[in-house]
Amino acid sequence: MTLYAATKNAGKLKEFAECARGAGIEVLALPGLPDMPEPLEDAASFMGNAELKAVAYSRLTLTSGRRGLLVFADDSGLEIDALGGQPGVRSARFADDVDFEPGQGSRDDRNNRLVLSLLQQTPETREGRSTRAARFVCALALARDGAIILRAEGEVEGQIRPAPRGKDGFGYDPLFLVPALGRTMAELSPDEKWALSHRGNAFRELLRQLANSHK
Repeated sequence: MTLYAATKNAGKLKEFAECARGAGIEVLALPGLPDMPEPLEDAASFMGNAELKAVAYSRLTLTSGRRGLLVFADDSGLEIDALGGQPGVRSARFADDVDFEPGQGSRDDRNNRLVLSLLQQTPETREGRSTRAARFVCALALARDGAIILRAEGEVEGQIRPAPRGKDGFGYDPLFLVPALGRTMAELSPDEKWALSHRGNAFRELLRQLANSHK
């Protein structure tokens, strides 16, 4: 069985492919993806955006004559309790949305600096408890011929550090501390990260559902 990933992120594609290989499933980049128009991600939830992308790209493969392809898309991001769940579905575009420090470093760096700037305005503890609790969330949607056939979600709980730490990973990984390990996502090896990450949890759930659907 082959699944086609609707992502231009080489890191995500590699993670998906390596995980699926152990289940006897091949994951490939969706053919022609770089030339396809990107759907507007305006849903209010991670799953809503994942479904929008999966359906849109699946329909494009259908209109190009590739019938029956299994196309999956993901939407993921960071939710911070002290910020009322922000950045949430706008995680990738958080700094761009408010024109925060335009041109000063990469988007990832600006997103991280914006999070820290906002957290400086909130107390680190409230009623004796840390306000830095956060979670990474991932939603996956699998479509065929323009219709959703499976959905899966995954999370990982953690805390936001007062400063970035670690050089691996991407996005908010340098800020996201995994308390049980005492390390940030950016300090984990690829295998360690995939074993506990939101994306890994969601994809393993999707593979489980696929296996059950073919029994």
